[in-house]
Amino acid sequence: MHFRLFFLIALLCLSPVLHAQSDAPARYQVYAGYSFLSNSFNGVPGSRQPLNGWDTAIAFPAWHSLRFKIDTFGYGGTNLGASQDAFFIMGGGQYSRRVHRETVFVEGLAGDGGLNRDWGANKVPGETASFAAVAGGGVDTPLTHSFAFRASGGFLYSNFVLVQSLQTLVPYDLPGLPNFFGRISTGVVWNF
Repeated sequence: MHFRLFFLIALLCLSPVLHAQSDAPARYQVYAGYSFLSNSFNGVPGSRQPLNGWDTAIAFPAWHSLRFKIDTFGYGGTNLGASQDAFFIMGGGQYSRRVHRETVFVEGLAGDGGLNRDWGANKVPGETASFAAVAGGGVDTPLTHSFAFRASGGFLYSNFVLVQSLQTLVPYDLPGLPNFFGRISTGVVWNF
């Protein structure tokens, strides 16, 4: 808690210096923040548990308002007696438009996700590799010339499955196992 307060005070003290930098257009964006997922990966009806996590991303220089973006995020928590430790790596496009002071964007990302081995209910083993996709958008509100506050949301698709045993790794579908999740992320963007 003290570290977060120190970081906030340092950011506020440095804001005049950062604002005084040159007025060159931002080329790259680096983002870091908190992320919230609507359900756990083994959250069958009647046992839904949201997960908390982190989100980091880098977006490359824009070409006609379209940027290539690499996003990594992870979630952790417990549901039905099993730990949920997920990690995702995504890549895709982000299209943005400036509206007054704010910048509004939409994005589409695809990639891969992984979970700890015993993520199923009562620590039943599951597959760790999964195709995943995110569709969403958000808004950036400038704090200084180089920093902005970001609030974003979207939908995550992932197809993790349970397996019968660790020796055979034969996947099976459990009715009610979620594939679609809502996600919200807030944090700070550094434009340089």
